[in-house]
Amino acid sequence: MKIAINNAAAIGKVVRASRKAQKIRQDDAAGSIGVSENFLGKIERGSGSVQWGKLFQVLEGLGIRVTVDVPDSVAPYWHASTDSGETP
Repeated sequence: MKIAINNAAAIGKVVRASRKAQKIRQDDAAGSIGVSENFLGKIERGSGSVQWGKLFQVLEGLGIRVTVDVPDSVAPYWHASTDSGETP
């Protein structure tokens, strides 16, 4: 299922729904993922000030994959950055 994400609140709803679909309590999910319950709560509430690394840790822990749909005009720049050894 694809869901449009245009703000922190939208990704928070996805995280919460994914956790609930797995029937995992917030404290148990946080513990198994390796983040605090407070941090997971901040994500689920759509806080705009979370650490990117930890956010992706939570997404991965709940089995959420993130893709970005960019205009075709981005492709040459993307390939150039990956060919030159830059981290995309």
